[in-house]
Amino acid sequence: MPKVIAAFGEVMMRLQVPGYALLSQSNALNYSFSGTGVNVLAALVRLGHPGYLISRLPLGPLGDAAVAEIRKLGISTELVLRGGEYLGMYFLEQGFGGRPSRVTYTNRLESSFNRAPAKCYDYEQISKQADVIHFCGITLAMNEEVRWHMKTLAQAVKSRGGLVIFDANYRPALWGEDGHHKAKPHYEEMLELADIVLMNEKDALFILDLKSVETKREDQLADLMPRVAKQFHISVIAGTFRGINGDNSHSLQGFMWKNQSLVFSPTLTFPVYDRIGAGDAFASGVIHGELAGYSAEKIVQFAVTAGMLAHTIPGDSPTATETDVIRAMAPVIVDIER
Repeated sequence: MPKVIAAFGEVMMRLQVPGYALLSQSNALNYSFSGTGVNVLAALVRLGHPGYLISRLPLGPLGDAAVAEIRKLGISTELVLRGGEYLGMYFLEQGFGGRPSRVTYTNRLESSFNRAPAKCYDYEQISKQADVIHFCGITLAMNEEVRWHMKTLAQAVKSRGGLVIFDANYRPALWGEDGHHKAKPHYEEMLELADIVLMNEKDALFILDLKSVETKREDQLADLMPRVAKQFHISVIAGTFRGINGDNSHSLQGFMWKNQSLVFSPTLTFPVYDRIGAGDAFASGVIHGELAGYSAEKIVQFAVTAGMLAHTIPGDSPTATETDVIRAMAPVIVDIER
């Protein structure tokens, strides 16, 4: 029987400039709704898992539109509360060549989600429904009330034997000056509760303030991931290396620490249609592989392939099925499926 997966996180409106234009060049925007929790659940629903979003949306047309789109993705909104006045938004300008994509947030700290009052979520009921719960470091950066909700939910699910997943996803702009120092105690608390973690060597070095004499990324991972896993009793740590090439293509390699062993995926190189949400696709691949009982080698290859496929579609939310990912793992490229 598939595991029931819940994700706690903010729903945001994505306002995208068409094509590769800048905001200053365009007078048109296309909108959709996203967020780490939405993206991860959208991917996992396509992979066959029941998904529940835990969030809070404003009353009125914007909140209604967000609920409608989440339901279209197959995600249950049973645990989505309604209240407050605002929805967080971000503007996206797609990068090209040497110009990176740019995200500009607006109204985020005043959003319905980030202003949710204490004890508004039914933590015990959620812990009875969810076999697995996902949290993100972006959400951890918001404010003390949101952090309290996260930690309380994680403790409730953990106490009933559920799996807790934490994606470090550190964003310097959200933590502000001296951000690593501010983030450290909150990350440590979430890592203490987590079973599966998405992070890399930079998170260990700069957020957790661990030291390593190694200089190459692969060697730093081999040094640091076992130490993080042992310190916080984590069963799986996974993440990616990304390279941006001169022809505007990207390269992606996944890694996983599990069973006292560090495993790497093949490096995939591909053109990029839309990068946003690809990390969430990788995370969903790791979660699905773990729940399906894949070997570590298959999990990391499945996850990095899911991440690659997410670069090939518009929008934040991944759409690949298990069959799509496994087919893409094959060495043969198919031009047209007939």
